Amino acid sequence: MQVEPARRRTPPGAMVTSSLLAVTNDLSGETSLALAAIKLEGFVNIRRTVLVVPLALAVLSSAACSTGGGSPTSTDAAGVVAPAENGDTPKTADDVTNTLGAKIATLKLIKTYTAEDDPNHLLGRPNGYSSKTAFGDSRVKSDDVEYLKEDAVERGGSVEVFSTEEAAKARMDFIQAVAKGLPAVGEYDYVKGGVLVRVSRFLTPDQAKQYQVALGS
Repeated sequence: MQVEPARRRTPPGAMVTSSLLAVTNDLSGETSLALAAIKLEGFVNIRRTVLVVPLALAVLSSAACSTGGGSPTSTDAAGVVAPAENGDTPKTADDVTNTLGAKIATLKLIKTYTAEDDPNHLLGRPNGYSSKTAFGDSRVKSDDVEYLKEDAVERGGSVEVFSTEEAAKARMDFIQAVAKGLPAVGEYDYVKGGVLVRVSRFLTPDQAKQYQVALGS
């Protein structure tokens, strides 16, 4: 009797790696180089399997992608940019988070990062943000974020403040570009001035919309 050789099961991580390589191949120039420097920001639970998933955490130079003037520009359903107000000076991430919390009762500040504990190594660095916070949102179901770190974006979101709107939009565009190839790390992103508000994909579109309204974008 001939015995068939056991079928080799493809590790879930290999599929994620394959998807990431596909995204890298679709991106060009500065984007591909930035993707190589991605840092881990959390864990994603896919079909009850815990996978380490790279997130888009590098900032492109402002020259790589600039914003247009006039009415708000929508990159897709998850990324929205509002024109900065004249003379608008970016506040700190703490200020922005507190302002959002005053309008969204389910928001709770989780962490204010320093240059020493910033997981992306972008805080205060060239082309990086000047301040960053992580916040939770009680509307996110605990089962969806069971294996995530306390400060993971999926638990609520994050605020990152850049010196210019162009830098904030470049960061958003990069995150959105990678998310198109890796839906499991998708998120809602809103930009106003130099402020980027990143919101958990586990919130419904209507719930996430509250952050856009609260930001004024």
